[in-house]
Amino acid sequence: MKKLLLTLTLLFGFSGFAQTINGIPIKDLDVEYLQIIGSSVYMSSKVKVSIDIGQRTKLMSNNNDTARLKDKNGEVLVFNSIIDALNFMAGYGYEFIHSNIVAEGGENVSYYLMKKKAK
Repeated sequence: MKKLLLTLTLLFGFSGFAQTINGIPIKDLDVEYLQIIGSSVYMSSKVKVSIDIGQRTKLMSNNNDTARLKDKNGEVLVFNSIIDALNFMAGYGYEFIHSNIVAEGGENVSYYLMKKKAK
């Protein structure tokens, strides 16, 4: 009985989690293309990921927080690697198109273009 309860909690518990960009659930995004922007986190193996869907950003924002992926509690999602972020977005129906790495401010920033898969 405990195993059944645990299994049901895992299956149905995670379905209620709504990751968002600018407060919009990822599954509800009405964009064909998006760009994943990844940069390393100082003294960590994790990466900072933001998503460009063509949204407006704050003029004087220094961290572009509005484009960060957030969980249902508004906490910023942290990824183990850029591949982790690519797999995450692939789970929402996006496929990899092109990538580019640019040196910005003494660090490498990765740009990954993704396109929504045709249904």
